[in-house]
Amino acid sequence: MKDPAAKVDAPAPHPLDTPQTTRATIRFGDRFLMESEVRMTPLGLLAVGGMVAAILLATAPLVHARYARKALPPPRS
Repeated sequence: MKDPAAKVDAPAPHPLDTPQTTRATIRFGDRFLMESEVRMTPLGLLAVGGMVAAILLATAPLVHARYARKALPPPRS
C-alpha cells in the first residue's frame, strides 16, 4: 500500500519548454576579448526565426517600390 504522504514526482518538463544555453568567445590578439552567453527555449528560437522571416519577406517589396519606375501620365490627344 502506498503512503499518502509520500512525495509525488513532478512530471518531466516538455522538451520544447526546456531552456538551452550556449556560449561564444571571440578573441583578437591580447587586447580584445568578447564573450557572449545565450539562453533560449526551442519555442523562443522558432519565434525569432518567424520574425526574421517576416522582416526578410517585407524587405523585397519595399526595395522594389523604391526603385520602380514612375508611371508616365497618359498621352494628351
